[in-house]
Amino acid sequence: MAIDRVLSADSGGAKEETFNAALRPQTLAECIGQHNVKEKLTIAIQAARQRGEPLEHILFYGPPGLGKTTLANVIAHEMRVAIRVSSGPALTKQGDVMGLLSNVSTGDILFIDEIHRLSAPVEEFIYPAMEDFKVDFTVDSGLHAKTINFPLKRFTLIGATTRAGLLSAPLRGRFGMLHHLEFYSAAELTDILVRSARLLELESSDGCLEMIASRSRGTPRIANRLLKRVRDYAQVKGAGKLTVDVVERSLKMEQIDALGLDELDRAFLRSLITVYDGGPAGIEALAATLGEERDTLEDVVEPYLLQIGFVRRTKRGREVTSAACDHVGLRPRRKAASTNEQAELFGETGQD
Repeated sequence: MAIDRVLSADSGGAKEETFNAALRPQTLAECIGQHNVKEKLTIAIQAARQRGEPLEHILFYGPPGLGKTTLANVIAHEMRVAIRVSSGPALTKQGDVMGLLSNVSTGDILFIDEIHRLSAPVEEFIYPAMEDFKVDFTVDSGLHAKTINFPLKRFTLIGATTRAGLLSAPLRGRFGMLHHLEFYSAAELTDILVRSARLLELESSDGCLEMIASRSRGTPRIANRLLKRVRDYAQVKGAGKLTVDVVERSLKMEQIDALGLDELDRAFLRSLITVYDGGPAGIEALAATLGEERDTLEDVVEPYLLQIGFVRRTKRGREVTSAACDHVGLRPRRKAASTNEQAELFGETGQD
């Protein structure tokens, strides 16, 4: 169920990435939102270009779908250098990294997505490359093994991760700049959708793009995905132009409500309210009740519910808030009184 989820901030695969690539900004001036990060990057890029030096290594961290890959490509464009893209899971052995590093020119950018998933041997192999721009590459094995010291051109490594806490301290310490990406406001998402609609040559009436933005969970990837779904609906069920009615009907078909919750989100809340009396309930119990994987609930469902204050985490488990109860129109049953409360209620205080 969660794999094809419209409101998932994870990438939808190569086809969606090709669609998103066409909508990506090319310069920092075209980027919307993340003002603090943009300002720091602008200064760093200008300083590096004035000195004729490569940028320091950069780490972007934050929830998925906020533009870490986009910023890496923008930096490469601003620095007028080539960018080579890979991911942590794809670099399984030293030879994989060696193939990338041996082909970078001075100032080029090596972008590694999901860098927290690098294996320990690969991570340790990268350390001298980041610090001293050289690597010790082992050729052959056993008695015939020999190590070759391979010098590298000065390059910039840009890492991206959704889980900065899983990065080892030695790797994290080798990045000169660390930038945290925040969720976008509805106004920023509206500006992104205006730009995307212009690039797609898509007409829209007043209030349409604002409606999509308000249901996009503060994430540009979700906003552009919803825009694509609404565009398809308008083409088939409407006149090809976005109207408030078309957008409402399209999002209703996707089961996305006014706050950007879908059926899985609401099922999570309903289960917590009706089955577990509002909580606290353990994540394993909720996963079993919903028939979903624990990781799906923790990584896909919970973050947004926590962000908007519909769920809170306690030492004993997850609890629902009154705002969530109001939204789904349910109330937890009154919890049974404790033994002492029952005794007091019936006058059984234990005294003669």
